Amino acid sequence: MKTKPTSKKSPQRGGAKPAARAAAKRSAAAKTSKPKAAAAKKPSKAAAPKKSAASDKAAAKKSVAAKKRTAAKKSAAANKSAAANKPATANKPAAKKSGSARQVRAAAGSRWLRFVEQHGVVLASARGPVPSLASEVAGEDIVGSWWSHPKAQVIFETLSAIDDDVDVRCFKLVDGKVTFVHRRVWPALVCLAREGMLAPDRVASFQQEHMPTGEHRNLVTPYPEWVPEDVAAAAEKMTVEQARAALGPWT
Repeated sequence: MKTKPTSKKSPQRGGAKPAARAAAKRSAAAKTSKPKAAAAKKPSKAAAPKKSAASDKAAAKKSVAAKKRTAAKKSAAANKSAAANKPATANKPAAKKSGSARQVRAAAGSRWLRFVEQHGVVLASARGPVPSLASEVAGEDIVGSWWSHPKAQVIFETLSAIDDDVDVRCFKLVDGKVTFVHRRVWPALVCLAREGMLAPDRVASFQQEHMPTGEHRNLVTPYPEWVPEDVAAAAEKMTVEQARAALGPWT
């Protein structure tokens, strides 16, 4: 009776199954361990960017705060500087608005008009027995031409303002020099001229006119054409002695 030749192969089959099962288990364990390891690493990778963003925000906030502190310090320093300068600038007069040339001259001459009224007769710029307006404006005796004086512009504006004033007339009266005479003493001037004590050319009124070319010309009004009626009436009532006293010792 023949036996089946399978008895020898069964141990081999039985021996291979445990090895295959062990390999399968290792493979399954490897597959299941990899996701776990990956899952364990994922949170750390995700946390790193969050940490970096938070750090950037904090740095940005610090930078903004630093800039604000710097700006606040600069503003405080500027305020202190302005406060320190206030007493020095508080008394400065406000700048005046510019006007016409005539208005500027009138403003410059208002003070000196009172000076001319007080003295009655003054020289424009020459030296003589009566005050010199140019020297008074300069604050000193002028040597040579007043055009070269540091206050030449102020002197020019003052002389122009006085010449433009309706209460002042200009003559070649004292020593043949340009002389301003205030209305207050016009009656005395007319009185002496009427008595023949002043030559007609000395009491001929003139006014300088500024031409577009920059030149000047004198507009002459002979005596007695310039004399107002009230001045003529007042002169009729004056004596020569009274007229001389009003005009001063130069007469």
